[in-house]
This record gives sequence, structure tokens and C-alpha cells, in this order.
Amino acid sequence: MQVQAKTKYVRISPRKARLAADLIRGMGVEDALKQLMFSGLKGGDLLKKTLISAVANAETQLRVQRRDLKVREIRVDGGPTMKRAKSKCRGGRVPIMKRTSHFTIVVGTRG
Repeated sequence: MQVQAKTKYVRISPRKARLAADLIRGMGVEDALKQLMFSGLKGGDLLKKTLISAVANAETQLRVQRRDLKVREIRVDGGPTMKRAKSKCRGGRVPIMKRTSHFTIVVGTRG
């Protein structure tokens, strides 16, 4: 039994968000929430919201308690990139890529 939650178009680069995602892959939900809370990463705060949503979905749809859930899958995919430019010397320009991410968290029962 598995339930998922998605968050799309989050303004953080996928590479930075994957650092926080790797911390909680395969953990129990309560341990994962504690890990994200004290990680100090921006991606940790953003992933925590998605994890709480996935847990709420599981509690309402599967009728299971939080302590019985485990993070089955966590995926951080790249979203669209906003392309900007910054002026440089002698009339030049340098591209600035403002990247976005899509989070997918799948939680399921242990065992």
C-alpha cells in the first residue's frame, strides 16, 4: 500500500534539493521528519512540506498511523528553467539560469 505527494515548480535547483532527499531515502517517516527539521538545508524545509502532505494522504486514504509509514521513494526532478541575463563589462552579457524542481515522495507501510 503506497501513497504519493507531489510538489511542482519549487524554486530550488535539483542538485541542491537532492542533497536533502538523500538524507531521508528509506527512513521511517518520524525519523525523516526529524532529520529534515535539523538538517539546516533549504531543500530540507521544502521537502518537509511535501513529506507532511504524503503522510496526511496516507492517513486519510490508507487509514494507517504515522509510525507505521516508511519513505518508499523520493525523487527530485528538474523543472523548467527561467533564463535571465546579467550585464558584464564592455557591453557583454552572461546567462543566469534560475532552476526549478519537482518533488515526488511515495510513502508506504513497513514490511
